[in-house]
Amino acid sequence: QVTLVESGGGLVQEGGSLRLSCAASEDTFSTYVMAWFRQAPGKEREFVAGISWNGIIPYYGDSVKDRFTISRDNAKKMVYLQMNNLNVEDTAIYYCAAPVRPNFYSDSASEFTSWGQGTQVTVSS
Repeated sequence: QVTLVESGGGLVQEGGSLRLSCAASEDTFSTYVMAWFRQAPGKEREFVAGISWNGIIPYYGDSVKDRFTISRDNAKKMVYLQMNNLNVEDTAIYYCAAPVRPNFYSDSASEFTSWGQGTQVTVSS
């Protein structure tokens, strides 16, 4: 289990950018694949991006490819999501998550067992 706290959400106009941050508490953080998910009102939780334990291998959901970038700093126990060229469809609560066990790759929310409290991202037209 990993304790996670997100920050960096807010209100931005279409075409703008935001950077989300996720802070972890445990030293085992560096052994986990980490991911970002999002959930809009009335919709299921959607995979956004994931990154390998060593930060070398990122992977993305189709709707954010070429616009969002995930990164991590294991020394600081941080994960980041740089979001560029935002549009109104990106409006959602964004969650940082860790999977059920270390070095486990997935894009399915059901296989992630540690979640932050979420941070709201609102994109206005």
